[in-house]
Amino acid sequence: MLEIARISKRFAARQALDDVSFTVEPGEVFGFVGSNGAGKTTTMRIVLGVLSADTGEVRWKGRPVDADLRRRIGYMPEERGLYPRMRVGEQLRYLARLHGLSSADAGAAVARWTERLGVDARLGDEVQKLSLGNQQRVQLCAALVHDPEVLVLDEPFSGLDPTAVEVMSSVLRDKADAGVPVIFSSHQLELVERLCDRIGVIAGGRMVAVGTVADLRERAASGVVLDVEGPPVGWAAGLPRVEVLHEEVLGDDGAARTRVRLTPGTDDQEVLRAALAAGPVHEFHRWRPPLTELYRDVVQAGPAEVAA
Repeated sequence: MLEIARISKRFAARQALDDVSFTVEPGEVFGFVGSNGAGKTTTMRIVLGVLSADTGEVRWKGRPVDADLRRRIGYMPEERGLYPRMRVGEQLRYLARLHGLSSADAGAAVARWTERLGVDARLGDEVQKLSLGNQQRVQLCAALVHDPEVLVLDEPFSGLDPTAVEVMSSVLRDKADAGVPVIFSSHQLELVERLCDRIGVIAGGRMVAVGTVADLRERAASGVVLDVEGPPVGWAAGLPRVEVLHEEVLGDDGAARTRVRLTPGTDDQEVLRAALAAGPVHEFHRWRPPLTELYRDVVQAGPAEVAA
């Protein structure tokens, strides 16, 4: 298990991280989300030892992460971390050798990962001559080429086309299925929701939520939220223990979509009967907010006790 244990970091007058704690289990894909400047990259650089924490500790399998353990971590920085004038194959073999692979094993690993990520035809090209998407693929190859025990990736999907996103997603899922803890940051919340087992939300240098999407939904919701399509606007006004969250007219026939929150204990069938009395009901279902809305709600609500 990778443990980030109560790390704090200050840069001059700015508190970049304030008592940040979470864990990433073996075989888990962990999404680390937050706005620009929230503390994601600082946290990842501390995990890698690029920065030192003022307080707190990073542990892997119960041991503090030292220089030897860091050699077993695959890291992909947000900014390009490759030598632009060096050829792809030469550079990846060099990085593999730095991590202790033999020349033969390095060559085999480079061939395997460049083929998997679709850049095997670019081995003789200089990195600077690649498209941004292909540079990103090569950057991931560099993180994987030494068969790391942990993967830490900062915005790995930035600049990728949909095909490349699917390839990279499958690689990360495969590594997790092999028992590797995978942590990555991203602003693409739909992708985070689809790919990750758990999510950590950081804001202003503090962890405001950690858990599954279901955990975050449970925290954000106070009662059942229903989507009702069909009856005209206004049918739910005045219903006891029912709060109208959103209404919109859908067409010229007056049909509308109404989203309501029920106070815990309210019978949703009573709400359905009220809707049917006002007009035809085309859809009636529980509404589950996407991660984009959950993210906004938990950031606004601030820190809470959510299982790490």
